[in-house]
Amino acid sequence: MSIGRLIGDRLCWRTLLGTLALLCALELHAAAQPERIAIATAHPAATVAGQETLALGGNAFDAAVAISAALAVVEPYGSGLGGGGFFLLREAGEPATYRFIDARERAPLAAHADLYKVDGHVQKQLSLDGALAAAIPGLPAALVELAERFGRLPLRDSLAPAIRLARSGVSIDRIYRERAGWRIEAMRNDAETARLFLANGEIPEEFALLRQPELAATLEQLGSKGHQGFYAGAVAEKLVSAVQAAGGIWSQKDLTDYRVVERQPLRVRLSGGRELISAPAPSAGGIAIAQSLLMLQQLPWQKADSVQRSHLIVETLRRAYRDRGLLGDPDFVSNPTRQLLAADYLKHLASSIDPLRATPSDSLAPSKAWQEGDHTTHFTVLDTEGNAVAATLSVNLPFGAAFTVAGTGVLLNNEMDDFAADVQGANAYGLSGSQANSIAAGKRPLSSMSPSFIESCEDFASFGTPGGSRIPSMVLLAMLEYLDKQPIERWPSVDRYHHQYRPDLIEHEPNTFNAAEISALEALGHQLKSTGRQYGNQQVLLWHKQNGKVEAASDPRGIGTSTLINTN
Repeated sequence: MSIGRLIGDRLCWRTLLGTLALLCALELHAAAQPERIAIATAHPAATVAGQETLALGGNAFDAAVAISAALAVVEPYGSGLGGGGFFLLREAGEPATYRFIDARERAPLAAHADLYKVDGHVQKQLSLDGALAAAIPGLPAALVELAERFGRLPLRDSLAPAIRLARSGVSIDRIYRERAGWRIEAMRNDAETARLFLANGEIPEEFALLRQPELAATLEQLGSKGHQGFYAGAVAEKLVSAVQAAGGIWSQKDLTDYRVVERQPLRVRLSGGRELISAPAPSAGGIAIAQSLLMLQQLPWQKADSVQRSHLIVETLRRAYRDRGLLGDPDFVSNPTRQLLAADYLKHLASSIDPLRATPSDSLAPSKAWQEGDHTTHFTVLDTEGNAVAATLSVNLPFGAAFTVAGTGVLLNNEMDDFAADVQGANAYGLSGSQANSIAAGKRPLSSMSPSFIESCEDFASFGTPGGSRIPSMVLLAMLEYLDKQPIERWPSVDRYHHQYRPDLIEHEPNTFNAAEISALEALGHQLKSTGRQYGNQQVLLWHKQNGKVEAASDPRGIGTSTLINTN
């Protein structure tokens, strides 16, 4: 049988893939395990929490619980028990097993498509600030799931560092002060949020102490009672009562019914024997990254000069982001994942890229676009057995809905803004709405969060960042540094730029392009706009399988830390 016939036969093709996987496994049979533990998080205290948990005999999944809970305490602007997120897991073995834990928030059961319309018009502020903006949190359920199904330690032990941080207090840092400045008016409008997170209605001074004893007590309830400690009993009663009193639509059934969902990770074969493992819907980010990588494989991006390389990357992003409006919660809509990743379709998209001219977005037949929020957090951890976690967590805008439930310390998310409240409109980040992402009872909003792995016989790499609609472009740029064999320190520090189909412009950090490069890109037909600030906070790691060497790096834009830990 010819190779062509073999590839053309689906059964034989699967057999061939299985054979290749077996050969890879045999090659790695004597390969070194990770020689050290690697952790990279967005905050030093969270990194230490992960270290402590591993030192107690926990594995990467226990460490993920500890890190997530610590971030909920030290980064209330980015994540928390009142929010949710995505966890991408690698369970060590031959071959490894990948799992994706969807802890995305759900719309309350009383939600409906016209929830934010008043007199026929969407009132945007209702989906941004206050109790009506909050979806049902998923992070507490995820922590229970990770501990009970994958961890080695009791949940209460993994939560202990976060409980200590909440009770003893943590120092206010520059990131906290910056994010609070963006949301201070909304924070002032809620008495409990202002009491906990402001100082007499103003942004706290740097190094002031943030104490959250009510949050410590809620974490203790979660640690001792598991799922029931948050979604039932006294904590749940306070959550529902406070939300309803403030005009929200939560019910006890919303909390009782909430469960995380285990989904099949998105898995895509890349050139060079590598495989991308990333986030499936309700993340649109994994598909956008996969489409971009598969298009770029057909283009000479590695041989191009800086301007041509940027042009090719932008054109792939333009096409990938155009398709995102077709996606939504897979429990509610049929996502065309297979069609969007089909070889013929991606070949057509790649061939439509003019190397000498930008493609106006208006010239591409539009799909229905969508929307997403921004300021989240990300971490990654690898233990010496080869278990790994990449997790992206969020409350959406900084400090979420700026609504805190008294007596619990739980600051609620405003993830309802990630739905298309108006399918003709756009959200806080300029991303348009779509019918696939319209509001519905119990539905999870679409997300850009894209925790991702790339694995081959040679190495294993982990990627992820906060940043709303820019997450896929940031992860893509870091992956290209990896594929270009650049040092790991460059992956999270590379200068960033972004295109999301509409608006039709390249957004970029202030120092990404010099004057000559800007002129050259404009000559190709691109419009450019500086963001005026740096953005994102990527956390990455790399395991060299042949010698066991491990590396990790944190984004220099943030205050996070990466660490390698000897286990001897």
